[in-house]
Amino acid sequence: MSLTGTLALKPSPYETTDPDVRLMLQVRDDNAVAFEELVLRYQARLISVLQNLVRDRDRAEELAQDVFLRVYRARKTYTPGAKFSTWLFTIAHNVASNAIRTQARRREVHVAASGGAASSQSLDALAPAPSGQMPARQLDKAELAEVVRAAVDSLAERQRMAILLAKFEHLSYEDIAVTMGLSVKAVKSLLARARENLRAILEPYLQEGRRP
Repeated sequence: MSLTGTLALKPSPYETTDPDVRLMLQVRDDNAVAFEELVLRYQARLISVLQNLVRDRDRAEELAQDVFLRVYRARKTYTPGAKFSTWLFTIAHNVASNAIRTQARRREVHVAASGGAASSQSLDALAPAPSGQMPARQLDKAELAEVVRAAVDSLAERQRMAILLAKFEHLSYEDIAVTMGLSVKAVKSLLARARENLRAILEPYLQEGRRP
């Protein structure tokens, strides 16, 4: 047997470490139940990330359906070259980027009436830690979440996507790099800029109560 043939038969390491990859391989073999299970596992998470990107719940749900449709259509050519979540959010990133560009061309502004999809607790965690010079303020959790959400919304698209993937999806630098088509170094730089921008926006609120 040729070396190429031997390598072709060797299973991907993700098949043994990622149960979602194994589910997707079943989807590749036209297992409808496996596809339904993947949708159940990722639908809420996907909608949450998309809503924070496009700022509209209904639109986020539509885009999530588009992402899953693309996953299903791509099933026959699927190869487990990364974790399933990385592959899925790569598709989601492309879908969201296209939607945001279309939205910008049409000059439409979508604001979710109920705010972003991320939980108050998750959003609180994005606020910079108070410095020693910061006066102690009793912060209303709902208000803080709203302010942090507005700060995240003000970030440039790529910074916002990187923050969402890092903070809410807990993807590694390497996985974010694959998802966004960047180098690991670029991802680290992108996240550093995003965190610095968040700090600059949020510190006046944390110190003095001035909302951005």
